[in-house]
Amino acid sequence: METKQGSPVAPAPRRAEPRTGETTRQRAHDGLAAFGAVLTEQAVSLYAAAVLRIGYGLFYLTFLLREFPHRDEIWGPGSAWTPALARELFDQSGWASILTLSDSRAYFEACYAAALLTCALFVLGWRTRATSILFAAVVASFHARAIYMGDGGDNLVVLMAIYLMFTACGRRWSLDARRTRLRGLAADTGPLSAAPAAPNLWFGLGLARQMMSTVLHNCAMFVIAAQVCILYGCAGLYKVQGATWGNGTALHYVLNQGLFRPWPTLSLMVDSHPLLVAVACYMTVLLQVAFPFVLFSRFKYIVLAMLLGLHIGIAVIMGLPLFSAAMIIADAVFLPDRFYLFMARTSRTWTAGWSVWRRSRSLVAPGRSGSRRDVAVAHDAHDADVAA
Repeated sequence: METKQGSPVAPAPRRAEPRTGETTRQRAHDGLAAFGAVLTEQAVSLYAAAVLRIGYGLFYLTFLLREFPHRDEIWGPGSAWTPALARELFDQSGWASILTLSDSRAYFEACYAAALLTCALFVLGWRTRATSILFAAVVASFHARAIYMGDGGDNLVVLMAIYLMFTACGRRWSLDARRTRLRGLAADTGPLSAAPAAPNLWFGLGLARQMMSTVLHNCAMFVIAAQVCILYGCAGLYKVQGATWGNGTALHYVLNQGLFRPWPTLSLMVDSHPLLVAVACYMTVLLQVAFPFVLFSRFKYIVLAMLLGLHIGIAVIMGLPLFSAAMIIADAVFLPDRFYLFMARTSRTWTAGWSVWRRSRSLVAPGRSGSRRDVAVAHDAHDADVAA
């Protein structure tokens, strides 16, 4: 018995596999394209930039108000470091200051008032592009005028003020953002404004300006983060070279220096625990050296929390609140926007709950007849506030 064999099926054509070099080049090309899209199309960390703006603006505003009674002795014509000495130093260091343009006391008082106004407008985010430049000029001028009066934190504030000029730090939590939102609502209620059918010069310039603003913002935020990493890394590596940090006794000598003992009793109490002092020494070095390497892991939040405690301890025990505040604000650049949105929602919820609780207390207060219906209405108002 014969078996009929069907016609043989032609084998499917084999797909040509890309070469290893072509695959690597394609991946590199895709990675560069994705990086370019992120760099030019979307501004990153807008809420973190707003926190930096508000933080450093409040920092310097508080600093100027704190030193208002002593402004003449520090920066004015009555300072021991006279304007003539400051100008002589500028010739060597390359610094400049608007405070040394005149030796008149009236001019100095006008500059001080303008500095206070600039800091306040920068915190509020009014015309942020212009006020950020003025804020950087104010910070640099006051720092250069009395360059020996700082405690280290002012150097970081000068750098951050310069970097913030290139960021879009006014797009969130600012008067500029509120004005933009109101304009958008007005545009929604009016005639629709769409892109022109044919590209024109003004439309192209607007797109180029928007792309340039995004690129500058993203690069400036990267530089700010890199600056903080370099600061921590260099500080930790510098400590490693010292013998006192290696044997855990560095903080013992710090706690016994009169310059860093605002609370002698507290310093003596901490110094009476040698094991605690040694652990604090080693943990300080470990945190600072490891900080640049944990930014892309979940340990980042643990390290940031420990650094927050470290800076609070420096502010209280060593009496360096300005330095600690400058570092704490700088660390805010590493927190994602979702963290700030969560904190904003939580704050609104707590505020609404507190207002409803106060309202319900007033409704059922002695001497007033409060019904269950009134309390229910108050809770309905709370739910509406939270939903909003």
